[in-house]
Amino acid sequence: MTKSASGTFTDISNSTGLNGSLGSTFGGLCAVGFLARASYALARTPVLALFAASLGAGPEAIGFAVAISTITGIFFKMPAGVVSDVIGRVRTLFIGLVVFAFVPFAYLFVSSYAALVIVRFLHGFATAIYGPVVMAVIVGVAGDKRAEMLSWFSSITIIGNLLGAPLGGLLLTWLSSGHTSELWHFHVVYGVVAALGFASLLIALVVMRGAWDSPPPVTGQTLHAVLAQFRTGVREILVDRRVLLTSNMEGTQNLSVGALEAFLPIYAVMICGFSAFAAGILWGVQIAVTILSKPIMGRFSDRYGRQSLLFWGMFVCAVPFVLIPWFKDLGMLLVLAAVFGLGEAVVTSSAAALVADFCREDHLGCAMGTFGTIFDVGHASGPILAGALIGLMGVGTDYRIPFAIVGSLLVIAALAFRIGVAGEGSK
Repeated sequence: MTKSASGTFTDISNSTGLNGSLGSTFGGLCAVGFLARASYALARTPVLALFAASLGAGPEAIGFAVAISTITGIFFKMPAGVVSDVIGRVRTLFIGLVVFAFVPFAYLFVSSYAALVIVRFLHGFATAIYGPVVMAVIVGVAGDKRAEMLSWFSSITIIGNLLGAPLGGLLLTWLSSGHTSELWHFHVVYGVVAALGFASLLIALVVMRGAWDSPPPVTGQTLHAVLAQFRTGVREILVDRRVLLTSNMEGTQNLSVGALEAFLPIYAVMICGFSAFAAGILWGVQIAVTILSKPIMGRFSDRYGRQSLLFWGMFVCAVPFVLIPWFKDLGMLLVLAAVFGLGEAVVTSSAAALVADFCREDHLGCAMGTFGTIFDVGHASGPILAGALIGLMGVGTDYRIPFAIVGSLLVIAALAFRIGVAGEGSK
């Protein structure tokens, strides 16, 4: 129960359209999220960058192909929050899951770079719609355990990411038998992507049966009134320095994640000479460490404060990121990927919770949509920026300078956060 701006109390768990508390539906949400994220991860790393390269894309084009689905989120995560306020969050969740289920079949018809970019843009609607709505559900009912609950949910669902990346690399390696991957090899992988996405929708229909028929969260509220509330929520974020700088921390950290998603596979396969499976393992190790660390970091954040974790977590990300292109030994790269995953856990376990601390409860849907937009701006910028730096500098096989520039942005964001936010009325 939380107090709204009007002074009345509302049951946020009911506003989701789900029957009962988060605890009674948490397992189902995790199962659906696991399959959806596995599908999305399998479509993305390392398969996507290698697919784009096989279609003749250069560094800039590879970065754009990896980023385009995240660009979808930049423009549509906030509107998705508005839609969830009008038609209910469960209905909105199902819309996102339909995208997870059906859009991946379009990959089976891709034979050109332009077609790949179009399908990636459409696939981005899946997380653009689903992501912020799920976050709003959990934040709304978690009470003073926001960081811990968000971290547990994130850790469980991104196990799908952990499995998706190595599975994609393993499938490509097996299909190509050590030779150059052909077009049909990628089509087979994306067939598996489609199957996983469809399975997530089927499970959602079972675990959330009946919730679809629940009434919208605010009966009788007009679209104009909801849009006005949405604008107010966005305005709160954009004029609050603490919220803006905290969101920027998450966005900048995701800039480095996006850069790694695009170019760690290229670096591992085309420069270091590893297999696609090994490239997937590198990404999987990073995700595994993030999964194991996030609940611990989330609990620590709830108990002892978020700001110091955010600040130092950025350095834990920046150092291994800058060092990666200095090594070609698989063991050392695995260590650096693991340390980066720890830094990601430290940052992401606190950032969304701290933004929620700064926002009013009745603006959580809008706030999480706006936070997700800033999150996606960083995620999309990483591949584009790294690809542009590699292409413009003509560095070829030497990624050290581009990675150092991206890493320095993490340090700058951390310092700006420390100066502008630390010690001002929050954990």
